[in-house]
Amino acid sequence: MRVRTKRHGAALACAALALAAPLVAVGGGTARAASCNLTTGPYQRQVEQFLGRPADGRQSAADCSAIRSFQAAHGITPTAGYAGPLTWQTMSTMLAQRAAGSAPNRDGSCPVNLGRIACVDLTRQLSWVQDGAALRYGPVPVRTGKDGTETRTGLQKIYYRSIDHWSTLYDVAMPYAQFFDGGIAFHSTTKSMWNPPGSGGCVNMRPADAKAYWNLLGNGDDVYVYGRKPGT
Repeated sequence: MRVRTKRHGAALACAALALAAPLVAVGGGTARAASCNLTTGPYQRQVEQFLGRPADGRQSAADCSAIRSFQAAHGITPTAGYAGPLTWQTMSTMLAQRAAGSAPNRDGSCPVNLGRIACVDLTRQLSWVQDGAALRYGPVPVRTGKDGTETRTGLQKIYYRSIDHWSTLYDVAMPYAQFFDGGIAFHSTTKSMWNPPGSGGCVNMRPADAKAYWNLLGNGDDVYVYGRKPGT
């Protein structure tokens, strides 16, 4: 997530925005989850195929339940089981990540002739660490900046690391933070990597992946960000 920075040693800060819960207000000040939407969505057949459901292109109660479970797991709201654009966009990104396999840079988009480099593909929401032709770690899913606070593209270098970083701007922990572009950093989060709409600019990672990056990278190592995140 992009954050403000202060000169002369002041702390850097960045964090993912809080996820709004899929709740609908009801009387008495309480709330309940959105009801199941039994309408056939525009991406019904594709979503059914992704989830291993009978791909008849018609919404059923069982389809709705399966779609809702997927939406709930990744913070997609409303969590109502409708096969809409955001749900299919999320699934499409997952399919592109799977297709990368063990050769995420087969098209040569990341300049791996520079030595050790962390590549970030915004289009596929993937990152990996490479030394020349040798893949050192990944590819792993990441969660980058949302529309309006996109993760900036280009070649940068890691310049500041803070293993137990705390965002004073957002009052949120940012473990294994490695800053490479102003207030933009790799760091750990407990959110799903496919949780929309995205971060405020940082490259969010699963805890184990952020820790691995911490152990593999250091100040001065290159980071190359390219592509365009779906929906931005």
